[in-house]
Amino acid sequence: MLLSEIARTSRAVAGTSARKAKIGFLAECLRDAGPGEAPIVVAYLSGELPQRQIGVGYASFRDIPPPAAEPSLTVAEVDAAFSEIGAVSGKGSVARRRALLSALMARATHAEQDFLIRLLSGELRQGALDGVMAEAIASAAGVPSAEVRRAVMLRGSLGPVASAALADGVDGLRRFTLQVGRPIKPMLAASAPSIEDAYAKLDLPPGMGAAIEWKLDGIRAQIHVRSDPAEVRVFTRTLDDITSRLPEVVEELRTLPVRDAVFDGELIALRPDGSAQPFQVTAARTATRAASPSQVPLSIFLFDVLHLDGADLLDRPGTERHAALARVVPERLRMPRVVTGDPARARAFFDDAIARGHEGVMIKSPDTPYTAGRRGAGWIKVKPRHTLDLVVLAAEWGHGRRQGLLSNLHLGARDPATGGFVMLGKTFKGLTDELLAWQTEKLRALAVREDDWTVHVRPELVVEIAFDGVQRSPRYPAGIALRFARVLRYREDKTAQEADTIGTVLSLWKEEGSPGEPPG
Repeated sequence: MLLSEIARTSRAVAGTSARKAKIGFLAECLRDAGPGEAPIVVAYLSGELPQRQIGVGYASFRDIPPPAAEPSLTVAEVDAAFSEIGAVSGKGSVARRRALLSALMARATHAEQDFLIRLLSGELRQGALDGVMAEAIASAAGVPSAEVRRAVMLRGSLGPVASAALADGVDGLRRFTLQVGRPIKPMLAASAPSIEDAYAKLDLPPGMGAAIEWKLDGIRAQIHVRSDPAEVRVFTRTLDDITSRLPEVVEELRTLPVRDAVFDGELIALRPDGSAQPFQVTAARTATRAASPSQVPLSIFLFDVLHLDGADLLDRPGTERHAALARVVPERLRMPRVVTGDPARARAFFDDAIARGHEGVMIKSPDTPYTAGRRGAGWIKVKPRHTLDLVVLAAEWGHGRRQGLLSNLHLGARDPATGGFVMLGKTFKGLTDELLAWQTEKLRALAVREDDWTVHVRPELVVEIAFDGVQRSPRYPAGIALRFARVLRYREDKTAQEADTIGTVLSLWKEEGSPGEPPG
């Protein structure tokens, strides 16, 4: 298959807001690809690389060669080139990767170059999300979408499922089962602004309580345990295997009285008093490939079990799964929780979790199954909210149903020392259709320069941003960025000189107890 077909499909998908039309374009491309190339095509059209990361960043696109006149690049050639680029290491690796990328780009047409740049820079937002792609796979293979979703849940990846569906239909999909040692996608939670709103969303029958658990600011961990052969494996929410980095976790879980099991939980670094360390401490611990005795140990908090001693529990109610968990996991390794129908008692539990430095709480319906890879209505998270008033420095053009609208905002805090603004990150979250239309008009009026993707504006418009915390980030000038930033509202009542300062953001960094000196 030629890359031009994928680029054309990407443009078509981005150019429509209709879900059915997106599915149709994707399905046609998958049928043309066939079982062999389907995994690569699914990855590219989902904005991902089979290789995950290949060491190519924004700076690599500064000197792109002139485009080719006619399409000739095949999907297989692009995939091979990406693998070669990703394998480069050692002295001179930056120059070598750029040379390989330049050679690839020289063979690409203008449309293909545009697609590759967006793919490699993580900017290929075209509305081909997992749910849409699963429907497209079902349509391309002529199989029920429920069969595809179940296979994706159990396999943890769309690509192999697409290949199996196109090759062998339903029979191929039903070969995917939960296997101890192979991770599945984790169940996700919806959000609510308050305990009361969460209870209303669950809509529990009279007399039925909800399970209230701590929500930790840690690392989501799916843990697979086998006794024959003896093995413990730890996977992140993105299904990366980090077992070798966590010897203390492996040793602790080796003692559980199980033959084989799959657990869901969180890993987190705690202070001696039991309160939570900042997220950066936990993240640094799990990112370090070579474990050493001097590293901060991680505590284990398991909250679900998906398989136990030969039995799959995914479709069992939450109460049954937790009862099974409690039978084999001691209380010190389980997530603290209460079961109550009283929002006031849930609020007290929430306040205690916050006092201990945790993010908030999870509120779970007792009868919900484990819907892997989806935001099930049975799990709802409630967290307190941080906000800042920041200045919009630029905005990027949207894709899909946001085509023609300025969407992704570049956010800056005021720097009193220079009179300028320091960028803290980007967000396109929280924007309603009305806000998108309003900000597009406003920002176009403030434009000072623009390119194919971004409109840079006079720093005058103030926006109120909610976020979950401050984290270290070498990508931005201040060395920090906001975690999970989303738009609440615009503050037309404030001038840019009334926006929050970089000093305020750095003080939040200190208050969160982040290790070391704030970056400067």
